[in-house]
Amino acid sequence: MRWSQLYVPTLREDPADADAASHRLLVRAGFVRQLMAGHYSLLPMAVRVRGKIVDVVREEMARIGSQEWILPALHPAEIWQRTGRWEGMGDEMFRLKDRKGADLALGMTHEEIFTTLAQELSSYRQLPQMWYQFQTKFRDEPRPKSGLLRVREFTMKDSYSFDLDQAGLDRSFDLHHAAYTRIFARIGIPAIPVQASSGSMGGSASVEFMSPTPAGEDLVVHCPACRYAANVEKADSALPAAADGEALAAPERFDTPEARTIEELARLHGVPAEQQIKTLVLVADGRPLLALLRGDHSLVEQKLIDATGARTVRPADADEIKALLGALPGSLGAVGLTGASGVGGVSGDTGDTGGAGGAGLTVLADHALAGRTGMTTGANQDGVHLRGVDVARDIAVTRWADLREVRAGEPCVRCGEALEVVQTVEVGHIFKLGRKYTRALDVTVLGQDGAAVEPIMGSYGIGIERAIAAIVETHHDEKGIAWPVAVAPFEVAVVPIGKADQQTAAVVDDLYGRLRAERIDVVLDDRDERPGVKFADIELVGIPYRITVGPRGLKDGVVEVTTRATGETVQVPVAEAAAHVAALVRAAVAPLAG
Repeated sequence: MRWSQLYVPTLREDPADADAASHRLLVRAGFVRQLMAGHYSLLPMAVRVRGKIVDVVREEMARIGSQEWILPALHPAEIWQRTGRWEGMGDEMFRLKDRKGADLALGMTHEEIFTTLAQELSSYRQLPQMWYQFQTKFRDEPRPKSGLLRVREFTMKDSYSFDLDQAGLDRSFDLHHAAYTRIFARIGIPAIPVQASSGSMGGSASVEFMSPTPAGEDLVVHCPACRYAANVEKADSALPAAADGEALAAPERFDTPEARTIEELARLHGVPAEQQIKTLVLVADGRPLLALLRGDHSLVEQKLIDATGARTVRPADADEIKALLGALPGSLGAVGLTGASGVGGVSGDTGDTGGAGGAGLTVLADHALAGRTGMTTGANQDGVHLRGVDVARDIAVTRWADLREVRAGEPCVRCGEALEVVQTVEVGHIFKLGRKYTRALDVTVLGQDGAAVEPIMGSYGIGIERAIAAIVETHHDEKGIAWPVAVAPFEVAVVPIGKADQQTAAVVDDLYGRLRAERIDVVLDDRDERPGVKFADIELVGIPYRITVGPRGLKDGVVEVTTRATGETVQVPVAEAAAHVAALVRAAVAPLAG
């Protein structure tokens, strides 16, 4: 390819609305253009990178025996209704009607559709099956941002496994885990596999592959000593015991007219945050509940969702709280409330929630409160608190659960070393789905004994455009993008400089031809531009190797070879240059592809 034939609309200034490094550089280097919020056009250079990522993924999927499909992006509502996700997906699903009034959706994911196709499986002899596709997904993201990192339309490589039993699912899961590890290593993404919540996908085991970046919105709790890692929505730590306050025979009321927060109660009344009970009022699937945490801890909403099985959770508003407990936030507590007998009050219990006074109210308490005495909490009267609270004696807890957010410096739950909290973006996610979808869609096969068996499923995804952005987040500098060789739009740029003459033209054409013969992805920068302009564009675009050919070097029989990632330049004899650079390219790719 010759640069004069390429469409690479590079910009000299950063786009004003770009926050993430990948967003800024992909726009500046002429890879993407925004159509509207969350929707991007991939320009020719981006398509080349995307194609190379897809090729790597295909190779690794073939290595584990997965087969490629192409499924529709537009789905009938009926299939999603049968699994319960038509309502459960909420506003993130794009819904529409066709001209006949039928309800349809743009696919967010394809569990239902692949499972429908699995209805043609009939015998255990056909299992296991691993199927995958590259397909456009649509999610009505409320806050699209950071370029390709958070969008509403994107390509997903999604895989699905069907096995006869749990042992088979474990094997399929492990095969995908290994394949994903190889994929991210090959395309240059430093991905940390972490324990995660399954969320609306359902199932049991869930592992996210998270790439560290300041642009990420996910927090990963990571132990550098033993390599324990978990999403903050799933993470645990070996929390040290906190000192209790003064134990009393019964809770004692005291006035706190100016203390409405944890910090104010600590400052004005000398009650340390770790001796306070934080009371949060939430509405889960339309039903109120209380979540209790230690005063210095924060709630992780996904942990509460996982603990209750609720589909939707929101904070209660001031009027709802006042009607339920008789006080406003700042003076709330669970002492004296009659707890619900189970979490059914969260997910469909039709019993009375009690109104003011909170009789029958579901109360979830974080494990860090277990066994605590001498605690302080609100009295459900504005400007009044209770001291000397014994949690076991004074609060009717419906369920104990892990609800708190783990913080940096807390001891690792495995080895006791201090944990780190890293800002990341999710680049891949694998789930053990279980039989949720095969059961809902009536998929069975005959087992060895002739009895009907519901296959057990796994689901595995990688966002392709997000992978492009994640690579740039890791591989860039002040000059622009520095693509890893395996995914670079071109591996080598041949750049003639100086006054054009027959010798220079002959060497350039010879190098270009030899590199193409070596099956190297090479671009010839044949533009009539100054060397500085050519070099700046090649560095901005991120081509790994540059061969500079000029009259001065040719007098000595050499060309210059520059490595983009390090900036190192060496002189190489003209006759050896093509073979030298081809060897550099293969050396960069071969160890990862083996």
